[in-house]
Amino acid sequence: MWADALLALRLFAADPHGLGGVVVRAGPGPVREAWLDRLRDALGAERPIRRMPPGTGDEGLLGGLDLAATLSAGRPVSRTGLLAGADGGVIVVPMAERLEPGTAARLAAALDTGRAGPEGASARFGLVLLDEGQGDEAAPAALADRLAFRIDLDAVPPRLAAGPDPASEDAGPEEGAGGDPVALLCTLADAFGIASPRAPILALRVARALAGEGAPPPALAAARLVLAPRAERLPEPGPAPEPPPPPEGERTETPPSEGEATEPAPPEDVVLDAVRAAIPPRLIESLLTGGPRASQARAGRGGRPEAVSRTGRPVGSRPGDPRRHRLDLLATLRAAAPWQALRRAGAQDGALRIRRDDLRVRKLRRRVETTTVFCVDASGSAALERLAEAKGAVEALLAEAYVRRDRVALVAFRGRGADLVLPPTRSLTRAKRGLAGLPGGGGTPLASGLDAALAVALGVRRGGGNPLVVVLTDGRANVARSGEGGRARAGEEAIQAARAVRQAGLAALVVDTGARGGGAKAVADAMDARYLALPRVDGGTIGAAVKAMR
Repeated sequence: MWADALLALRLFAADPHGLGGVVVRAGPGPVREAWLDRLRDALGAERPIRRMPPGTGDEGLLGGLDLAATLSAGRPVSRTGLLAGADGGVIVVPMAERLEPGTAARLAAALDTGRAGPEGASARFGLVLLDEGQGDEAAPAALADRLAFRIDLDAVPPRLAAGPDPASEDAGPEEGAGGDPVALLCTLADAFGIASPRAPILALRVARALAGEGAPPPALAAARLVLAPRAERLPEPGPAPEPPPPPEGERTETPPSEGEATEPAPPEDVVLDAVRAAIPPRLIESLLTGGPRASQARAGRGGRPEAVSRTGRPVGSRPGDPRRHRLDLLATLRAAAPWQALRRAGAQDGALRIRRDDLRVRKLRRRVETTTVFCVDASGSAALERLAEAKGAVEALLAEAYVRRDRVALVAFRGRGADLVLPPTRSLTRAKRGLAGLPGGGGTPLASGLDAALAVALGVRRGGGNPLVVVLTDGRANVARSGEGGRARAGEEAIQAARAVRQAGLAALVVDTGARGGGAKAVADAMDARYLALPRVDGGTIGAAVKAMR
């Protein structure tokens, strides 16, 4: 694994723009730094290596007007952006799993055209995306598709990275790797479910670079380096060829005994097995459990984005009224600077002339945190099981709360009413303390539980959050809001409470915990919620369903 990572480094350093770049899956540590140090040495002092600061905007990437020089010279003076400044070298992008879609699009366009900026300056560079994501978090798929290599350094021990460089790993058997390399690479890409045509094209470029070094066989080595980490499925083994029928009257030969030579495997199977062996273990586990999830666009992001807001972090500027929004002084001066010579014509003073069309205000964006409000039926004989799985789902979601900026709340209803067991929080310690010793048993005041969950969700919304209501119940309400028994009245009130959730426009999920299906489906329909029948409730399944609705 470390040897292949160094081989990818050497090939990339020889042709950064032609091979696009490398996606490095690893957290901060000595292994990643050792790989980057070797990349700097391979590039040399004549080729720049630039690190892109987080939050870099269009002006920093593409360049723009140098305000100080423009005002001093009295004419527009432009400055070079990061992309053109890295021409011939490499740009390192930290925390690539959190790249804004617009920034990823600018980088992809520059890789495709080799140009950047308003004047189309040369920007032939390579990219190193440092992917520090957890689980399904990953660098933007459209950008990673343009990069030849994907390496995973998490499993590399630091002592190996600190030692001398090992020899490149054996590319595999030569049998089956001959013939047309284009046909071979396209066949392998199809076998592993790789739909993008860029993958075999990049693999062919790698094969040509390896052929120049005399590496046998280059096509198979390129497939291991480029295609294996992109696998979307594991190829199914083909049927064994049937032996031809013996002629009539001729005896069939007995099968060879142990020790006798057998027919070798078909060359295609040998090639597939060699490439399959290079698939990273983390990717193999994902393929065996249903395939990689296409969630790169949401990687590392919590809640839903709000394009224009009065609070948040700046993401650029736009024309606007500074009486209603924050004035962006620098952007306003940049917009006015090119026109000063024309506006000062005939005037004796050197005053700066700014017009209404020049005014720019800050465009702010903030992340709206998602608060999942669990409404759990703590009544009846199955209360302990429901509560245990609800606790498991709450703790699983809170484990990601710090990264995703999410919160969790818990409402439990039993007996004659409902209780807010856990107010909205992202603290796992506080959640465990609040969930410990939660009582169960008694009647089912479903309407009271839905009312309490609605109140918590509306409070979250008023605070600027994005609430999501998750109800765990069998739907068999038997206690009304007044605390009196009676299934008919309790059922009607439960449907009314569910309709109130729908009228509030809240996203909701109803998990039916009944063994034979009760009134939970009717509650979900009245709530306009997603319905999930889980007679045997599983905390992991509930957590996955909640993540899918975010």
